[in-house]
Amino acid sequence: MRPQFIYLDLGNVIVLFDHAKAWQQMADLAGINSVAVHAAVTAGGLQESLERGHIDWPEFHSQFSSRTHTTTDSEALAHAASDMFSLNIGMLPVIAGLERTGCPTGILSNTCAIHWEHLLAKHYSVLPGNFVQTVLSHTVAQLKPERGIYELATERATVRPDQIFFCDDIPANVHAARAAGWDAEVFVSAVGLADALDRRGINLGL
Repeated sequence: MRPQFIYLDLGNVIVLFDHAKAWQQMADLAGINSVAVHAAVTAGGLQESLERGHIDWPEFHSQFSSRTHTTTDSEALAHAASDMFSLNIGMLPVIAGLERTGCPTGILSNTCAIHWEHLLAKHYSVLPGNFVQTVLSHTVAQLKPERGIYELATERATVRPDQIFFCDDIPANVHAARAAGWDAEVFVSAVGLADALDRRGINLGL
């Protein structure tokens, strides 16, 4: 069946990211090692709380400072935590091809406000570009692979679940999408995604 709506993951699909780089930049700013940063942001679900929108950046910064016994400028730490992205250049022809087909496309991503704002500030032409929906975990208080975020994304797409195609680099998120009734594939490369779309009747003209 030809999809009537396409959702793409953001991280490691539309943009690439390097968590280790972010942890090292935060460590350099705070004067500690990156292992301590990793422990502080992952222990007790601090990063998850940020991505769920349960806490904002000032609260994250306060808890990070307390956990690491450090003093940093909040905005500087936000930049250090966010300056880890680069555009996945190989996806540009795919996104352009999708725009030419007229098939509505959206973003479904686990992300936090500072990361999304950082990406928008880079003025990439594809963000937000022509994506008609951006379902971001921190704005809907749900994370992939939880069922609820797929149900919400289906409502926003205004099509049946079986008319949605989704591509994500994490297999668990793809399995959850299929369990919600979507058609979905694990992202390996832009070429692989173009081939997957072509098999579903969406020719990108590449």
